[in-house]
Amino acid sequence: MTSTLPPGEVRHLTVDEESAGQRLDNFLIRTLKGVPKSHIYRIIRSGEVRRNKGRVGVDDRVASGDVVRIPPIRLSERAEEKVANPAPPREFPLVFEDEAFLAIDKPAGVAVHGGSGVSFGVIEQMRQARPQAKCLELVHRLDRETSGLLLIAKKKSALKALQDQFRERETGKTYLALVKGAWPERQKVLDQPLHKYLLPDGERRVRVTGKDDPDGMRSVTLVKVAQRFAAPAVLAGAAPDGFSLLEVTIKTGRTHQIRVHLASAGCPIAGDDKYGDFELNRQLARAGLKRMFLHAWRLRVKHPVTNLPLELQAELPLELKPWSAAH
Repeated sequence: MTSTLPPGEVRHLTVDEESAGQRLDNFLIRTLKGVPKSHIYRIIRSGEVRRNKGRVGVDDRVASGDVVRIPPIRLSERAEEKVANPAPPREFPLVFEDEAFLAIDKPAGVAVHGGSGVSFGVIEQMRQARPQAKCLELVHRLDRETSGLLLIAKKKSALKALQDQFRERETGKTYLALVKGAWPERQKVLDQPLHKYLLPDGERRVRVTGKDDPDGMRSVTLVKVAQRFAAPAVLAGAAPDGFSLLEVTIKTGRTHQIRVHLASAGCPIAGDDKYGDFELNRQLARAGLKRMFLHAWRLRVKHPVTNLPLELQAELPLELKPWSAAH
């Protein structure tokens, strides 16, 4: 389903069966061709988009028969220029692909989709690279600064089946993270609610909150120490207790969950520019680590068609390997 953009008109779109189960933002992105994602997120968050006459959130899922109200949308000249100049086509390293879905090894520094100041991301580039594909949809998300496994559905049925697994916490998502300090072996479970908030400039942040916070979302992170090592001499002052390489498995998929949980435990991720140790990050950059050390390493899912267990793995990228052991 696509929509033209008559200026100054309110539109009401009825969700068809093929679109049922999609997140609202994905439904609108695919429906309102040419509208910048930043604008789509803005009209949702402002309450101008309504579902069955009620307010609706970005990550709420639409159902067949829902009536979605779209406010008047006018494209600026800059937005029109973006429509005329779409994302450059790009393929990404493949970990797995069949007729139902594919898994790529996303590089750090690449957003999964456009919006919030980013013109385009992985999904827009892949759609340009595969114009013959009838369906390419993100199954889940990764932070822009995080590398590793990212699933993309090639069929609506596969999208729904895989997203159901993520929502029901039936997947096993394990990351590799390098953190400051000596992580205690006995600290294996972090079960702390997270609360999202906005900075004065509108940028999103997350913090640990109390279990009695009505806006707190339960968040569970499992931690296993893979390796500990002393800091190189040039970093000894900033990291006197050295570093720990952790295998981190998330049972809930909250925004910035791993970053906030580890930082709140006193062991921020190396290179994290939002929740990290900023002085250490400066020294790490001079020593050669110029990105956050967080990598989506391993993912266990059931195949959306055969229902057979599948384990996918993306090895550490070259720029992180020297930091995965003492050097």
